Amino acid sequence: MDLKDKKIQTLKSFPPVIDQSSRILILGSMPGTESLLKNQYYANNRNHFWKIIYALFDSEPDPLYENRTAFLLSKKIALWDVIDICCREGSLDSKIRNEQVNDLQNFFRNYPGIKYILFNGTKAYDSFRRNTGFNEAEGFIYKKLPSTSPAHAVKFEEKFKAWSVIRELLK
Repeated sequence: MDLKDKKIQTLKSFPPVIDQSSRILILGSMPGTESLLKNQYYANNRNHFWKIIYALFDSEPDPLYENRTAFLLSKKIALWDVIDICCREGSLDSKIRNEQVNDLQNFFRNYPGIKYILFNGTKAYDSFRRNTGFNEAEGFIYKKLPSTSPAHAVKFEEKFKAWSVIRELLK
């Protein structure tokens, strides 16, 4: 399968980046084409995700992906996607069809330290709401954040301000 093709393709997400000390889970929708090609979350250089995460802790993004994921985990932040499998042409969330979501209920049972669920954009939030649902009784705090995608035309400063909630949650 050539992901550079603009044809509709069946795509599979990545495993989560998580360990037992994680308290915050950031959920995206489905990795974009460049991320799938590189087998890395948020691999598109124009995506603000890594820049925002590092800026929250007054640091510069590490060029090595393995170091970036280790940095996330050192801050008690986990990363995954709501959607496990879907069909999509290109990278836009609006093109996602036939989505099948990850088994988040089992995931939460396996990682009881997760207290905060943050959504990287509207598609992740809507897919979670439709397929998993918000169960306040489980004690989670949910927050939809602006997408870090370059397709989401919000300035970095505005995104950073909204994503700064992470610092408060880790206190």
